[in-house]
Amino acid sequence: MTIAARHPFSPKSEPPCDGRQSPAAADIQRGTIRALRASGLSAVTELPLANGRRADVVGVSDKGQIWIVEIKSCLNDFRTDQKWQSYWDYCDRLWFAVGRDFPVDVLPEEAGLIIADRFGGEIVRESLTQTLSGARRKAMMLRFARTAAERLSVLADPDLVSRADAARS
Repeated sequence: MTIAARHPFSPKSEPPCDGRQSPAAADIQRGTIRALRASGLSAVTELPLANGRRADVVGVSDKGQIWIVEIKSCLNDFRTDQKWQSYWDYCDRLWFAVGRDFPVDVLPEEAGLIIADRFGGEIVRESLTQTLSGARRKAMMLRFARTAAERLSVLADPDLVSRADAARS
């Protein structure tokens, strides 16, 4: 029996929704992940950072470059949530991902821009590039890898209690 046959999240099914995103944000997230993949990056969503924030999407390139993508589903979301500025401390490149109807002229020019919907995304403006310190890069790579591994473990064995779940109980 294959994993797809015994597990509800087969490769052809929709990814599980964690309830944090609006339907519009979830669609932008899906298209953003596709755009990152097309650019050669692997992505993890909702990655907790050392400062207590949670990055919407984090991508890692084959050369170890770290991108953080902040999803904004509407103008009010952008205006009321300025936490994205602290993300520069955890990435080489910072991006905004928005839907086609978002007024992109309000977004800061130093950040890259991805226009996305549920079917895909397109990088329409490059981000400035900075270089993380070696210690910060190592910490981010470990956080990325461990988070991805924990999520894969739970997909392979839905009865497995993750470290985060055990810590909460």
